[in-house]
Amino acid sequence: MRRRGAVLTAAIGAAIVGVDQVTKAVVRADLAPLGRSVPVIGDVLQLTFVRNLGASFGMMPGYRPLFIAVSFCVLIAIGAFVVRRRPERPWVVVALGLVAGGAFGNLIDRIVFGWVTDFIRIPFDFPVFNVADSAVVVGVAMLIWWLLFGPASAEPVPSAVLASPEDPAVTSSDTSEVR
Repeated sequence: MRRRGAVLTAAIGAAIVGVDQVTKAVVRADLAPLGRSVPVIGDVLQLTFVRNLGASFGMMPGYRPLFIAVSFCVLIAIGAFVVRRRPERPWVVVALGLVAGGAFGNLIDRIVFGWVTDFIRIPFDFPVFNVADSAVVVGVAMLIWWLLFGPASAEPVPSAVLASPEDPAVTSSDTSEVR
């Protein structure tokens, strides 16, 4: 049942792409012309149609070919990792699905339109973003948290791994396990 993690990663990614593309289509259809805002929760949350020529949150505008290449590399890396390592830990599976879905959602926009549809505006002079951006940020944050604080970081390294054959504390019967 080791494929369960891969299937769940793909399902989460597909769900993110679906929600992302549907919300962007609604925004393009209902919030045209550009810049039109609709308050959702007063000044705290607004929907505003923005064409983003840059990376997430509008950073580095004008590098579309680079962003397309990076998105493909990220998707290939996640796919290779899932196929080779077959992650089963829910935290990792969800994080990889979020990153893959977000990367693919924005990749679709870059290829089809030449820009990414952003529409979520919050106060504090924060850039306008979308569902895909949110998924990537949350997924990367989850992966960083997992790398820093997950179970693997707390597990002690077995002494057989730390010992070398030259170590006087290692007996001849122990060295067979080290090699």
